[in-house]
Amino acid sequence: MEGKMIGPGPYRATKLWNETIRLFRGGMPVRRHWSRFRSYDSSFSAAEAVDWLHQLLRRNHNFGPEVTRGQTLQLLRKFLKNHVIEDVKGRFGKEDFDDNGHLYRFPPQSPLKPLPQRRPCTDSMFAPKMPCWDEYENITSENSVPIKPRILNSETWNKRHSIAIGEVHECKLIRRREITPKHIDQIWKSMTLADLQRALGLQSLNGILDTQHLSPKHIVHNIYNVNKQGIVHLKNKSDDIHHWALSAMKCLANWPNGSSTEQPMYPGFERDVFRTVAEYFQKQREPLLTFQFYEVFVNILGLLHKPELATEALQVCCLLLPPANRRKLQLLMRFMAQVCHNSSLPPLNDAIGTRTLMVQTFSRCVLSSSDEIDLDELLATKLVTFMMDNQESVLKVPSNLQRSVEDHISHLRRAQIKYAGADTDTSVLSPAYCRQISREEFEEQRIAGSQRAMVELLEGIVQDRTMSVKDKRKKLKQFQKSYSEIYRRRFPTAESEAAVLPDRPQWLKPHLMFRSLKSQPLQPFQRSWSFRT
Repeated sequence: MEGKMIGPGPYRATKLWNETIRLFRGGMPVRRHWSRFRSYDSSFSAAEAVDWLHQLLRRNHNFGPEVTRGQTLQLLRKFLKNHVIEDVKGRFGKEDFDDNGHLYRFPPQSPLKPLPQRRPCTDSMFAPKMPCWDEYENITSENSVPIKPRILNSETWNKRHSIAIGEVHECKLIRRREITPKHIDQIWKSMTLADLQRALGLQSLNGILDTQHLSPKHIVHNIYNVNKQGIVHLKNKSDDIHHWALSAMKCLANWPNGSSTEQPMYPGFERDVFRTVAEYFQKQREPLLTFQFYEVFVNILGLLHKPELATEALQVCCLLLPPANRRKLQLLMRFMAQVCHNSSLPPLNDAIGTRTLMVQTFSRCVLSSSDEIDLDELLATKLVTFMMDNQESVLKVPSNLQRSVEDHISHLRRAQIKYAGADTDTSVLSPAYCRQISREEFEEQRIAGSQRAMVELLEGIVQDRTMSVKDKRKKLKQFQKSYSEIYRRRFPTAESEAAVLPDRPQWLKPHLMFRSLKSQPLQPFQRSWSFRT
């Protein structure tokens, strides 16, 4: 009864809810129970339900062994409120389920949550299209300067387009118009969503995220407005954590060094300070990860068995948050991690450990849904535990994404050269995602690619039958001078070179012809006679 693994995809929380109900109804043992001198068939006690469901959730791959008995009790209260179960008298609708001997049963039909109908996936529902860069400014004819032919040596052969040896056609310099801040925002939004989709391994973000209400300015702010520790700066200080709450967090994180002598020191003082921090975050109107991104973060739970993928997805997702939420999340996670590792801090609770207390206290402050019937506490506990343990890497700016976007924008701003007759329709330049290679691999590919192009160029000269022998000899001479090694591999002997270039005819010069005639002896009857009469 471990159930199936619910991977990333649309409406994952709803699928988890339905899967948990299916397993609970199909596996929970029921029998005859007696209560108040009456017998009830196919029933179970509240304590039995808590025991069985707790073990089920701990073995389930979607939840894990971190599930506590208290969280199981909260889930059963939601089951009772939503008529997944009812008491033996048919009553439901309230969350008065307690861990005791009260009897319950399953209703004839269990109300599973229907999955929303997915609309057809279109480009507008996923991500904005890349801006059309069809706005070129051709330089006027007086600025069109023909490029003189030149011979490239092996050190400078690193351009993307090979230049034929000899005459080069006239070309024009093409400038792009100035990229507006709106275009830059669209690029950041599109490439960030594409990176998120790739990290989640999904074909579409439809049903997971409403991209129309996504602000690209939040992404840019979260990347560039940070301090040395990577914490976001806020322009509006009123959105920051209240100074008294921040002081309380510093006090516990650096205990006992963080406790000032001016503060009242009494038994239980650290617990009151912790209660102050907890109350501040619990009074927020919505969780730090916001209701808008609930489905996105729930989908990341399916990647936690692959920590590297989960970390990469969380890095991108946290960039989508409003800057105030990201800053509070960063400070809260650092606070939780420092308190858990502070051995000098006295226990903050007599019943549970500090680590468990941190997760249970702040899980719903980080992740929760506006829909009360979702598995908020179970899912939030698992996600917050992972984020707390990996807070340094999870809340770091993804350098690969930042470098990709900056390189793409730099490419769009770069002037280009258009050769006459060449097709340079690059109006739409979408980002390309490549595998990162080492410098050694790059050098090998660069040398191999350039030599391959030069070999093809040499062979083209050799096989060109429309070229005169004089021009072919001239170009081969130029090629031999610049690329002697390639030329020697193609023509290792004089015979192989002679097979391509025929010998020149031996024409004698006029003065040489006259001299040779004088050297010969005169033959008889060589005098010319006059026929005059």
